[in-house]
Amino acid sequence: MPKKQDKRELTEVFQSSDKIYAPSKKIIKEANVPDYEKTLKNAAKNPLKFWEEAAMDLTWFKPWEKTFDDKKKPFYKWFVGGKCNLAYNALDRHVGTEIENKLAIIFEDENGTEKKYTYKELYFEVNKLVNALRGYGVKKGDRVAIYMPNIPEISMAMLACAKIGAMHSVVYAGFSSQALADRINDARAKVIFTADGSFRRGKVIDLKSIVDEAIKQTKTIKRVIVVKNNKQPIKFNKKLDVWFDDFIKGQPTEAKAAKMDAEDPAFVLYTSGTTSKPKGIVHVHGGYPVGVLRTIKWVFDLKGDEVFWCTADPGWITGHSYIIYGPLLAGITTVQYEGMPDMPEPDRIWKVVEKYNVNVLYTAPTLIRAMMKYGAKWPQMHAMPSLRILGSVGEPINPEAWKWYHKYVGKGKCPVMDTWWQTETGMNMITPLPSAPLKAGSACKPFPGIIADVVDKKGKKVPVGKGGFLVIRNQWPSMIRTIFNNPERYIKTYWSEVKGVFFTGDVAFKDKDGYFWIQGRTDDVLKVAGHRIGTAEVESSFVSHPAVVEAGVIGVPDPVKGEVIKAFLILNAKAVASDELKIEIIKHVRHNLGPVAVIKEVEFVDKLPKTRSGKIMRRVLKAKELGLPLGDTSSLV
Repeated sequence: MPKKQDKRELTEVFQSSDKIYAPSKKIIKEANVPDYEKTLKNAAKNPLKFWEEAAMDLTWFKPWEKTFDDKKKPFYKWFVGGKCNLAYNALDRHVGTEIENKLAIIFEDENGTEKKYTYKELYFEVNKLVNALRGYGVKKGDRVAIYMPNIPEISMAMLACAKIGAMHSVVYAGFSSQALADRINDARAKVIFTADGSFRRGKVIDLKSIVDEAIKQTKTIKRVIVVKNNKQPIKFNKKLDVWFDDFIKGQPTEAKAAKMDAEDPAFVLYTSGTTSKPKGIVHVHGGYPVGVLRTIKWVFDLKGDEVFWCTADPGWITGHSYIIYGPLLAGITTVQYEGMPDMPEPDRIWKVVEKYNVNVLYTAPTLIRAMMKYGAKWPQMHAMPSLRILGSVGEPINPEAWKWYHKYVGKGKCPVMDTWWQTETGMNMITPLPSAPLKAGSACKPFPGIIADVVDKKGKKVPVGKGGFLVIRNQWPSMIRTIFNNPERYIKTYWSEVKGVFFTGDVAFKDKDGYFWIQGRTDDVLKVAGHRIGTAEVESSFVSHPAVVEAGVIGVPDPVKGEVIKAFLILNAKAVASDELKIEIIKHVRHNLGPVAVIKEVEFVDKLPKTRSGKIMRRVLKAKELGLPLGDTSSLV
């Protein structure tokens, strides 16, 4: 089917898919939240009371004195005066209870290597790492970078940092050395965790050399802690590098958690922007786990002995909240999988579900569409009787993928929790609960305690069915506190676009039943295979090639990855346009940005559409590419 028709038809189907998928009586009866509408109404009456009650599910060293403080808007505070620790709530408090002998982590890689840790075993490993880091001088407020694959040691590193009170800064281990260096420099990290390498599609990916290259561009890293993951030969600097096992060898297995103020930062996680360097999103010890624990228990209806598998990567907020912290806060078992879930055959993902009796599968539309490409026969080969709940995350899911997921993976019985949220929100924000009526392709209604809306630029509600800016009208505990080292950018990005509300940067519309339909980004952030990549970073990489003078990039629809990159390039006068040059430029960009930069096409052009102030109008490029209306072009030069 031609590209232009693809986009229009997808939008048409997306907007008209309003069939109701009602929950069964059994699901409603057994749900943690059986009365969906009543719960929404009660939370809306008094959101502060709702979040106070949610906070009581955590352990506090000292109770808070004030639930919410808005004196210094928009730098909101929650649970003021309270003392707690994110890692203590995720791990320590379970030791000495019946949970301590339950599996905390089940790990498997695509080669079949398997590791398992009970809560008590994980507690001991984390404590050894805490003591080693403290012995090295890592303390409260320090920043620790983490560039690792999805292996148990990344969980240990994150938990150890949180327990000390140091801020971890996890960088997705698919980013280039330059991207890693930029994030290290902004955070001013003093230590970095990495691994010798990782596995992907049967190949060994050399991570250590990427870290070595990044460190050459930084001045703050004093120690590199390296996990022997695939035991490949690496360059080893004895003055800087230390093996993970040697680092923790002989350390005591007990360590006290730092008593942190509720508003003390727990971690900084970088997310891409469109016009400048990535934003360091700061989350805190108190409010963040309140939102994450309440959502994982309610959205995914978790029971005591269940197994939860989120297929994301810890380098993204989904991994932070729903691979590591969320499951551990809830005291259940989380699955960590390194590699591709279709290796060596397309049913590897379903084999893992059956092998470990996974009860909840939380994955991305990109992966669902990839599985669809292989055909329904693969999930049909596996009964997967343990599955109760399915989840979708990372981007809007098209109805066709939703229905396939529901029918062939969930066997028509598992409700699909289509969740909308962001790095900045910390937790699921617009999402159904299992007891809610569902619509394929809709994230349904806001989570209890959240007031979302769709408005125009002036903040006025738009009519039903009409697109507008998705905003959040109230505050919530797990929300971003600031952008690291840049409070002015925090105010400008989230609180200045539409007065008095949190500006998400997404476009959506509401239907007649109050269900939200997310339409995508407003700010030109590309979402390739569920990964957010800033246009500024991509365009800068193209322009760094000596033949390129200027670049404009857009995301174009892809049946598997959701979006891939198309670049429009202006060459310098001496460069000769050719297919060979296109290949050379693409290789250059992929080297700079890493495999997340999936480039479908490069087109050489004589000029780019720009506003009078010199900004590239990417929406015009995209409209022309997809055969859509150009919209307002009055600002074009």
